[in-house]
Parts: sequence; C-alpha cells; structure tokens
Amino acid sequence: MKILVCGGAGYIGSHTCVALAQRGHEVVIYDSLVNSSPIVVERIRELAGQPVAFHQGDIRDTAHLQSVLADGFHAVIHFAALKAVGESCEQPLAYFENNISGTISLLKAMATTGVHHLVFSSSATVYGSPDAVPITEDASLRVTNPYGRTKLVMEDLIRDLCVADPRFNAMLLRYFNPVGAHPSGRLGEDPAGIPNNLMPYISQVAIGRRAKLSVFGGNYPTPDGTGVRDYIHVMDLAEAHVHAVERLRPGQGCQALNLGTGRGVSVLELVRAFEWASGRTVPYAIVDRRPGDVAECWADPSRAAEVLGWRAQYDVRRMCEDAWRWQTANPDGYC
Repeated sequence: MKILVCGGAGYIGSHTCVALAQRGHEVVIYDSLVNSSPIVVERIRELAGQPVAFHQGDIRDTAHLQSVLADGFHAVIHFAALKAVGESCEQPLAYFENNISGTISLLKAMATTGVHHLVFSSSATVYGSPDAVPITEDASLRVTNPYGRTKLVMEDLIRDLCVADPRFNAMLLRYFNPVGAHPSGRLGEDPAGIPNNLMPYISQVAIGRRAKLSVFGGNYPTPDGTGVRDYIHVMDLAEAHVHAVERLRPGQGCQALNLGTGRGVSVLELVRAFEWASGRTVPYAIVDRRPGDVAECWADPSRAAEVLGWRAQYDVRRMCEDAWRWQTANPDGYC
C-alpha cells in the first residue's frame, strides 16, 4: 500500500515508517520538522533500505495536504500533534490550534482527494483519572489536561466523520507510554530542550547531560508512592500501526484500541531498570506532583490482540537497553 505518514519524522512516526517499509509498503512522510530533524528522514531511508519520499509542511495547510494526497494513497497515519501534558497546561491554545485544527485540515484534505482509511495516534490520556485498572476501551472518556482534551476531540471528529460518511474507516490507537528506541541505535526519542517524558530525562541524567531526575510526586496511592504507567516499546507500537493499517477495510467504521503491555511500572521501578541497563546511577529527587497527572494508568490490551493479532513483545529491561544504546550513540541527539 501507499501510505502517507503525517508526523512521520517524529519519535513514534519514524519507527513506524521503518516498520511499514520493511513490510513492503510505499511510505511518504509529511512533517513540519517543528519537533524533529531532517536527519531523521535520512536515517529512515537508511534503515528502510528503499526510497522514502518526504514533504515538509504543516498539517494545518489543507491545500498542501490536498496536493500531496492527490498523488493517490491507500491510507493515512496521523501522528502530527503536540504531545506534552505539562506544556499543554501552560499553552492550551497552541494545542487546540495545532492538534484540533490540524486534524480538521487533514480530514478535509482526505475527503477532497478520496482517501478514506485512517489510523490515528491517540492516547490513554482520553481516560483521564480512571475508575479502575487495567483500563479497557469501554472505560469512561474524560480528561484532566488540555493535551488529553485535544486527543478526545480529535477522536470525536474522526468518529463523527465515519458515521456521516460510511466510506471513511478509522482505527484510533490509544497508546500508553512509548519508550525505547530502534535496536540499531539510529532512531530514538530526541526531545527539544528539557524532556517532558520520563525515559529521555532518565537517559540524559545517566549520560551526564542533566544533574538529576525530578520525580513528580512521591505520595500517590501506589506501592512506592510514585506514578505507575504502562510503558511500551516504540518498536511494539510501530508494529501495531502496521497491523492496523493492513486491517482497515471498507465498511469497517471507527474502532478504538488500547496499545500497551498490560503491566504497570512505577517511576522508581523504571529508574532501577535503567540503572541496570546502563550500569550508571540515576540521581533523583521527589518534587511536587505535576498538574494533570494521575496516580496509575495501565492498559487491558486484549482487544488489540483480538482485532489486530498483535501483542507487545518487549519487556522493561529491553526498553531501557535500547534507549541507552540510542543515547550513547547519539549523546546530543540528532546533531
């Protein structure tokens, strides 16, 4: 299939592009490079072992998207969104504009050009503070921060379009906490400035770029007082997207699926696993809770196994090993 990957030069998008190409699909990347680097595109081509077309553009540029999609595509995978919880609390308008307006722009361009298959990068943040864990897809949808609100609105837009136009088919992939890197060490998570996510922060402390890790909250009702999350290897996520796009069929409508391991890991458990993988000590300090965070959140991934024939393969130690390989091979990121 010929697939347009919006946000394909980003962290999860880049790994997915490689997985798609290795399955024999024709990959075209559309990315603004606001939170990425042109080096990523070259490394995707290197790992894919085949040409990968690239268009630099903003997802809110409907005319540009239409001109690209007019070349004929089977499906679109939509990763193009701002994604930091803390930042969204500080800059909600930027998140509304990019994530919600950008999704409307993409859906308009798809409708105009007759591309009706979509895989959407959603998030477990749509569940807010859950009533129970593990979380199933039937759990209540509610949000605790502007980032989660944009993801829920984006899901609603896609669902409404699938109802209004039966030609549209979509899978909403709600993933939990992506970590790790490509096993080659050539692709990984390279946040701009101070990392918003836990694993890259731990990595940068371990390699000496940062003095210590701030652990946001040590008094949650969890076994060690720190937040518990479902960490999933980015390569497992990439494979799930390949399975999803290959299973989209006319008349399928819109379906939401959790992508996770089904196991919760605390912040301090992850720190200890990373220390084992790296052989380095990771100094940390417990600080105040972060606005919008919840105590614990992990998935029931059984529906994804049933629908996609997919299960996460990698454990936390492998996630940390691959993240450390990426960090040591690229101590300053894509520079």
